[in-house]
Parts: sequence; structure tokens; C-alpha cells
Amino acid sequence: MRSLPPMSTLRAFEATARTGSVTRAAEELCRTHGAVSRQLRQLQEHAGVELFERDGTGVRLNEHGRAFHDVVRAVFDQLEQGYARVLDMARGPTLHVACSATFAMRWLVPEMSDFYRVRPDIRIRLSMTSAREMRTEGADVVIAWDLSSYPTADRQRAIWLAPVAFGPVCAPVVARRIARAARIAHDFTSSAWDQWEAKTGKRIASGSALTFPHTHLCIQAALSGLGVALIEQRLIQAELAAGTLVAPFGFTAFEGGLMAVPADRQVRADMAGFVEWMRARLGQAAVLKSTPALRRKPTHPTVA
Repeated sequence: MRSLPPMSTLRAFEATARTGSVTRAAEELCRTHGAVSRQLRQLQEHAGVELFERDGTGVRLNEHGRAFHDVVRAVFDQLEQGYARVLDMARGPTLHVACSATFAMRWLVPEMSDFYRVRPDIRIRLSMTSAREMRTEGADVVIAWDLSSYPTADRQRAIWLAPVAFGPVCAPVVARRIARAARIAHDFTSSAWDQWEAKTGKRIASGSALTFPHTHLCIQAALSGLGVALIEQRLIQAELAAGTLVAPFGFTAFEGGLMAVPADRQVRADMAGFVEWMRARLGQAAVLKSTPALRRKPTHPTVA
């Protein structure tokens, strides 16, 4: 027989220690402040040692509490992860895909019905994030075009998906003064403007600079007439068709392309299926087929 305190007291202890507040722990656990306080007293009586000390009107962990919290937190984390794995097993194979929020919202999610039609045996768990997700949160594959900040090992196993082409876009009213308009840039891919200028030999939007942490915010800023944004052509097809954004200089192919970066060197069968589907779907959706540079497929690792 295990010599453990009631699970409810451990949950109350973990929530209080994590949030630093009995009140916040009670809100999280959907209990009253008094109920959580009683569970903490019950735990301390069971242990025969105090785990908290007064801190003004609240409480904080003492030396014994900190040591016990390290154990309880690790066990709860392991329990949560194990439970998630059981649920995933029950639901069928799951592929964890990480990509930018804009690419997810404007291309991947709208296309997912086709993927599930082709591969109903694979479930996609989607995270809208970056390379950090793959290394710290367990994503199986990251979809990105700018791998300049990725470790060498990640870049070496990247799998080519499709070409990318960027162009300056703005509201029609801004196009008439595009030379002096504000330049809208992405916080994490600010080199895109440098690449575009080097490839085209043009310099536009020499006014003030605005930066945003997400591409969809750059698009919204351009739609609002704040300036000129440099956007990948797949992400703004609806705006171009509607005439709310214009691309006075068209779109220019960038080196590399859209890439899939597996978390491991070994490519699983479900990931290979997802990558091949993306290649086919992105190829069907290509809008710049008349641009010769977009028809040449770079030499990159392929899916085994």
C-alpha cells in the first residue's frame, strides 16, 4: 500500500506553489479559498512538517516546501505528458507541425480538408510558432522559409517544399507615393528587404520604418495604408484579387524556398506523407508559373 496523501491535497499544493497564491489556486481548481486552505493544512498534517510560511497577506514556500514542490512538479509534468500520449494513441497517429501564424491561417489551415481527404489516417497537431517549438515543445517538423537563424544541423536536414517569391505590396493610394512611403518590416526576417533590393536593384519605401512581430500584422498595416510591406505572394492572393493590395513591382523569387525541418534525422512515414502532400498542393497553388526562376527546383535533401 502506498503511503501518499490524498491526490486532492497534492493538486492544491501544486497549484498554490505554482501560482504563489491560494486565491489563484482556488480559481484554477474551481474551489473556494477555504477549501484549498483546508487541503493545504491536511497535507501539512499528513507530512508532519510545515511547507509554507506567511508572506504579507499571502503564503510562500519554505525550504521543505520548495524541495517537495520540485518533486511534485516533476511528477505532475510526467503525468500530464503520459496522459497526453495515451490520448494521442487512442486517437490515432499524430504529426506535430509548427509554422508561422500567418502561413497557418492563410494557407495551411484552409488546405487541411484536402489533406484529411487524402490521408484520413493522420491527425495534424498544429503549433503556430518557430524553431523554438521544435527544440523545446516536441514538434515533429517546422515549416519555414528563412532558416538563417537555425542551427547548422537543422539546415542540413531541411527538406525543400516549394519556391518562395516576395514583392512589395501596399494599398492603392500608397502606390502613388511608394518611393517615399514607410517601409513595413518583420521583426524576425528583416533581411528580406535587403534580399529583395539586391535581386531587383531597386530601392523604394525610403520613408520611416515600421516593424511588427507577425506577417499578418505587416499585411494589416499595409491594408491600412501605413506603408509598403514585403510579403510572400501566396499569403495575399485574396487581397490582390480584391484590389485592396497592389504589387507594383510584381514578385521576385528568393533563394532556397519553403522548407520542412524535421526534428530528427529519421523521417517518419507520416511525416513523409505530409511533406509530399504539401509539395503537391503548393505546386498546384503556384501563381507565378510564368517566372522561370520559380520552375527550377533547387537541390535539397528529399524525403526518403
